[in-house]
Amino acid sequence: MKKIIIYTIILAATFCLPACKKFLDIQPLDKLTGNNFFQSKEDVVANIYNLSRIVFGKYNETHFIGATGEYRSGEVMYESQSDHAPARSFVEALGRNDLLYLLSGGVPWVTDINYNFNRITDWTGYYQAIQGANILMAKLDEGIPGVTEAEKQSFKAEAAFIRSLSYFIMVRLFGDVVYYTDPFHATAQPRENFVSVLNKCIADLKTYKDAIAWTYSDPSIKGVRASRGSIVALMMEMNMWNAGFDAANADNYYRETAALGKELIASNAFRLVPITDWATVVKGRSDESLFEFYRSINYGDANTNLAPVADMFLHYPYKRPEYTHRVSFAYYRGEYMQKLFQDGSDRRITTWFDENIFADNGKFMMLKFAQNAFATGEEDANPDNTFMIFRYGGEILLAAEAMANIGEDGDAIKLLNMVRDRAQASRYSGGGGSSLKDFIFYERSRELIGEGHHYYDLVRTKRILSNQWSYNVLTADKFNRGAWTWPLNANARNNNPFVVLNDYWVNGGN
Repeated sequence: MKKIIIYTIILAATFCLPACKKFLDIQPLDKLTGNNFFQSKEDVVANIYNLSRIVFGKYNETHFIGATGEYRSGEVMYESQSDHAPARSFVEALGRNDLLYLLSGGVPWVTDINYNFNRITDWTGYYQAIQGANILMAKLDEGIPGVTEAEKQSFKAEAAFIRSLSYFIMVRLFGDVVYYTDPFHATAQPRENFVSVLNKCIADLKTYKDAIAWTYSDPSIKGVRASRGSIVALMMEMNMWNAGFDAANADNYYRETAALGKELIASNAFRLVPITDWATVVKGRSDESLFEFYRSINYGDANTNLAPVADMFLHYPYKRPEYTHRVSFAYYRGEYMQKLFQDGSDRRITTWFDENIFADNGKFMMLKFAQNAFATGEEDANPDNTFMIFRYGGEILLAAEAMANIGEDGDAIKLLNMVRDRAQASRYSGGGGSSLKDFIFYERSRELIGEGHHYYDLVRTKRILSNQWSYNVLTADKFNRGAWTWPLNANARNNNPFVVLNDYWVNGGN
């Protein structure tokens, strides 16, 4: 009876999520019953897509990527002359780390049907995906008709990736989390140290990494379905996160990341797409994609209108109507953009931005995500683009960072210049040591701008503690008390009295 109830809860949660792969000829979960669920390979594929939809649902329910990974270090300002300008001031509340003010409704549109930032504090969706992945792996071990042993291991690798990705997202949001991998978990338990959790995830992924293909020849699922490239990228990210918080073992994490990066490059499964073809990267399913949440209006996908990062940094003619979109809602500080893009040869300047890259006001536009399917007619809509989670360019730079931290400066510079060559920027010709590490940090800030990595890079490298790197500096005391996290919703304590909420935010966020 307990299993039946849990199945019902998982399936009910899944049914409510928007479809994003309607073009696939698979049986949707709402057509399956308890008697025929997991009766074929197609059922497994349907379940994997729906687990991904659960995780994507967390990205799509609010302006997630910008709010969590971009704005909290203070580089972004809102344009006071933009349409509904007070509602866009949330970027500056985030930039002050004033999350309690934000979540209490101090900024318009934050707690109602528009931005819904309170939903970021709720980890329920991630645990639905984790529980679903756990159940799928258990059912695969029991045996599913039509699934070969090799397919079973590959499917389990996909499920393990979704499970570990969910834990990784939660760790970067909340710190310690409740960790479990059993399929019908019902025991209340406390939050576990996040370094320990990520080490368990890394060990788990190691057991499945080699059972799945590096990528897919089928262009419809490249980057969309988890692959060995996805798993390697996630393992690299988790190792580098732990390196920032587990100083005694940092060298091991760096070496593991460097080795994984070399393995990724040696696979020849991915490539840096020429900067002139950047539109194909943001369109999705490109040779550079390691993992993404693919979206296309051609398949009836429905993004929440305010979810994409592009929403904040575009104005007419990329957003319509003209009279309400004469300026962008927000902009990156001109001083910050000057710091990043001093090299005038860098083609990212002209490919990803318009001529007002250093405007320091609402004339600024970031065209990085505005390459496809512009809004037409008198409507407020966003360009049609994928949600990139991991891509080859970012992981090359992560490997370079790891190599620089273990003294492999020559190899680090080689990888760094791969990315700069693609950007047609001048090659790095400086020395090693701290200068190289700093340059790689800036290069990740340039290459991944708007993709939701910048704030997390500041946190894991502790650069968030210095005004050289951040407009929103955290003191060591605040950092150690968890000021870099998000508040955890009190519903996390429902049926689990062992869960303790995040101390920094419970005590007023100061």
